[in-house]
Amino acid sequence: MSEYILEMKEICKSFPGVKALDHVSFQLKPGHVHSLMGENGAGKSTLMKCLFGIYKKDSGLIIYNGEEVNITDPFDALNRGIAMVHQELMPIRERSIAENIYCGRYPVHKYGPVSVIDHKKMNEDTQALLDDLGLDFNATEKLGTLTASQMQLVEIAKAVSADAKIIILDEPTSSLTLREVDKLFEIIKRLTAKGCGVIYISHKMDEILQISDEVTIMRDGQYIGTWPASELTTDFIIAKEVGRELKDLYPPKVNTPGETIFEVKDFDSIIEGSFKDCSFSVRKGEIFGVAGLVGAQRTELMEAIYGMRGITSGTVFYNGQTLKIKKPEDAIKNGIALITEDRRGNGIFGVLSVSDNVAVASLDDYLQYRIMLNHKKINEVVNKSINELSIKTPSTKTQIKNLSGGNQQKVIISRWLAKEPEVLIMDEPTRGIDVGAKYEIYSIIGNLAKEGKTIIVVSSEMPELIGICDRIMVMCEGRITGIVEGEDMNQEKIMELSTPFMN
Repeated sequence: MSEYILEMKEICKSFPGVKALDHVSFQLKPGHVHSLMGENGAGKSTLMKCLFGIYKKDSGLIIYNGEEVNITDPFDALNRGIAMVHQELMPIRERSIAENIYCGRYPVHKYGPVSVIDHKKMNEDTQALLDDLGLDFNATEKLGTLTASQMQLVEIAKAVSADAKIIILDEPTSSLTLREVDKLFEIIKRLTAKGCGVIYISHKMDEILQISDEVTIMRDGQYIGTWPASELTTDFIIAKEVGRELKDLYPPKVNTPGETIFEVKDFDSIIEGSFKDCSFSVRKGEIFGVAGLVGAQRTELMEAIYGMRGITSGTVFYNGQTLKIKKPEDAIKNGIALITEDRRGNGIFGVLSVSDNVAVASLDDYLQYRIMLNHKKINEVVNKSINELSIKTPSTKTQIKNLSGGNQQKVIISRWLAKEPEVLIMDEPTRGIDVGAKYEIYSIIGNLAKEGKTIIVVSSEMPELIGICDRIMVMCEGRITGIVEGEDMNQEKIMELSTPFMN
């Protein structure tokens, strides 16, 4: 008998214009956490999608429980005991938590030739599962009422419910709080104690070194090596990921903030329990951070400023002038752009090309005679964006869903830069992005601020905010609890302002 529950040997996979996997091998022991690391575009998710039956490998072998298998689709994978929690969530927001967890495998009552979903059993089993995992949700609650981090936990519960022998976790903590990460790690330890093998994909070095037994690193679709996690350091991992030593995680600051130019005053949400009495100001050419734990209402406040959420009171001023923003179109016309935290859900148009995704917010600017698009002008803008932001894509016609997360994010940034905004709000701009791509996005942010653009960055990663921002506003339970700068921009002070019992 093999010591491995899974062996992937010499896996190859190509897409038009790119070889995503080039003879990659991977092995997983039962009861172990084997982390898979590499830059965006390294092939990690592609390899796992070949295992889970989303993609069909071009060549190579998959040996599961000692036997060669050909996994045809995700249902086949689930039936074999392989589950996957994807980086980009695809929830059915209008259905309940229970219906999402049991989607495609509902318990049924049989009445002769007729099968009817057993909602009672489904809800009871889901509630028992949630309670067992320590997740304080109601099984019948509509999934769309949950936050992004709570939906992530539901997806993890779904994988656990399948009683899988292998669970693939692709960036599982990208939107979780520290407390929720601890809860996830408890779940993982419980699973591995039962002999389940966990494949863990993440860019967060501290998590990898804490939870893993082994680490495999990939680069440019190729296998680089596998090491015991106990022997690795952050510097070693980064060097293997990017193929060179990367000494500085953050670029030097090149911007010089000027006079106050953007002000938000007395913002109260129309929803009880959301943000209240929020006022702040930002300077021209400033990188202004927004910190806080999940539930602090950071995203909700930014979306309200942008016209996406209702308010009972609140005023936005730009350059001393009052802006009337009732909907996002008003914000765009006034030079305000928002890059949302949910890249897959409301950022990219997955089936459209890179070119279409860059141009979609500016189509009115490319009209000729008010009836036809100037494709030459669109192509010029798109090619300029690809060059200036170093977007890696086989062509401008490639569907954006086939790009890495970092390159998708650059395309979204390009979309809004084409509108030439004066205020750019970026919500979790580097979520699920590797260290090399993060540096490139930090550089883009810095250069925009240097040009005099006002940048507001919402992030759950405190080192990121400290590394790139001029000042950081902290929120807790819907209220602004402080603004830090200089020596006060440290994790201890930010956590103090972020924690409910300290305020």
